[in-house]
Amino acid sequence: MQKICKNCQQNFEIVSEDLKFYNKISPVFEGKKYLIPAPSLCSECRQQRRLSFRNERNLYNRKCDLCKKDIISMYSFDKEYIVYCQSCWWSDKWDPLNYGQEYDFNRSFFEQFYNLSKKVPQISLFNTKSENSDFCNLTTFSKNCYLCFGGDYNFDCFHCTFNFNTKNCIDVYWLNKSELCYECVDCDTCFHVKYSQYAKNCSDSSFLFDCQNCENCIACIGLNNKKFYIFNKHYSKDEYESVLHNLNLNSYNRIKELKEKFLIFKLEYFHRHAQIFNSEDCTGDNIYNGKNCINCFDIDGNARDMKDCLLCGLNSKDIFSCDHSADNSELQYENMSGVKSYHSIFSIYPWASNEILYSSSIYNSQNIFGSINLNHKQYCILNKQYTKKEYEKLVPKIIESMIKNGEWGEFFPSSISPFGYNETVAQEYFPLTKSAVGNADLHSLQRFNWSDYEPEFPKVEKIIPANLLPDTINEIPRPEDVGQADDILNWAILPVDMPCQGISTNRPFKIIKPELDFYRQMNLPIPHLHPDERHKKRMELRNPRKLWKRNCMKCNSEIQTTYSPDRKEIVYCEKCYLKEVY
Repeated sequence: MQKICKNCQQNFEIVSEDLKFYNKISPVFEGKKYLIPAPSLCSECRQQRRLSFRNERNLYNRKCDLCKKDIISMYSFDKEYIVYCQSCWWSDKWDPLNYGQEYDFNRSFFEQFYNLSKKVPQISLFNTKSENSDFCNLTTFSKNCYLCFGGDYNFDCFHCTFNFNTKNCIDVYWLNKSELCYECVDCDTCFHVKYSQYAKNCSDSSFLFDCQNCENCIACIGLNNKKFYIFNKHYSKDEYESVLHNLNLNSYNRIKELKEKFLIFKLEYFHRHAQIFNSEDCTGDNIYNGKNCINCFDIDGNARDMKDCLLCGLNSKDIFSCDHSADNSELQYENMSGVKSYHSIFSIYPWASNEILYSSSIYNSQNIFGSINLNHKQYCILNKQYTKKEYEKLVPKIIESMIKNGEWGEFFPSSISPFGYNETVAQEYFPLTKSAVGNADLHSLQRFNWSDYEPEFPKVEKIIPANLLPDTINEIPRPEDVGQADDILNWAILPVDMPCQGISTNRPFKIIKPELDFYRQMNLPIPHLHPDERHKKRMELRNPRKLWKRNCMKCNSEIQTTYSPDRKEIVYCEKCYLKEVY
């Protein structure tokens, strides 16, 4: 079945397997199945809409609306929402059922849900079982972490996203089981590795790309089980140390030069068409231990039977068009951030819950429709409690009303997101300008909000342009040398480097004491860009989450890859790549 996306007007295909899945996941009430229709938007536009509800990185100062204490929140002060600190939100000081409302068949479901969302208190952050990690979001079991997002079981980490089981790491994206790593992307089980991507089981190395089991290597691509290599050339131990000394990777300017040289070197070397390992019948990129995962990205942990998904896995299966769904989840469709859930569709943050329809932030619950922020509940509609019989009688009537209104089968419109588009993950994958976003229309399938809120920058004694920073960390006086505290901590650094994507907020930033200690321990220069700009640059190192058809540049066989045909990289199919590497 060929369809035209109502948003971007591009053609997209619905295959028979898709229709079988829609039929399988369609809910049944009183013996009648309420079929989920084929989507009206292409997979990319649907993903953009879902991601417009996920704010990972933007944190603000405000007060808890219950205890009145100062808190850190993902909701800025100007948002028209009631926000509770984590302690109050999880307490028994309030009851979300007190905000329950009758369903009004004369109004659209999305309008009623939006009005309810502004009445029910929202949790300030998703940051549980953590210690001294107040400025983190969507994390668990963190200790002494600062501005880390989406990671678990981390210690002494700063400015990280999706890091798991890591210690003493800064400025990383998607890092696992690693220690003393800096500016790493998509790396696993590494120690003392810097400026690297797709490095696995590597140590004491810098500027690696797609390397495994390497030690003491600099600026290398596609190496396995190697030691003392620089630009893929082998050296003796003494020669290696001499060249390394001359490279002077403690200097900001020398590091910048080597980054540019390494980018050119990467264009001269062949690339694997996709990072897919230990998997069967999968297409996409960054897939590990998957089976039958189609057009999926960042999938790990025994994922099965998925399609059009981002960041899913961990023993999950039968998941279509979902993002951030994992940990033994099953039968999920058009969800954002579902964990340990069964048969959940068109929902946001369904955690450890079953049979969830069109709801948000539902925990340890089952049989929930159109509700918000419920914990250990069942048979609720718009936060109102019903009996099982009442629930199963009323929900079909609501679905039939939604079918007439054209709402059934559509995810929540982005216009009712509590966040501005520029605050959400959607901006990272589908960047837009304020003028492109325009004014939100509640009844549009793909209209976005925009946030103009600018938090006040904390007072500082002095501001220093980044280009006036010392070239090495050793040029910054230590407290024991000058008999006073680190003066650099009192300064704000003003970025002057070229920004990513031609856009820069030019925001000054400060570094904190543990961060400075890390730079000294690793002999690294002070960064010149704001942490958000550094995050954008890491994201730019990753290929788009989109597949193109092209031919292997070795055997000419057809491949599906995230390297678009107009790119300069030399791209090989898996078979040809392995022949060259091993």
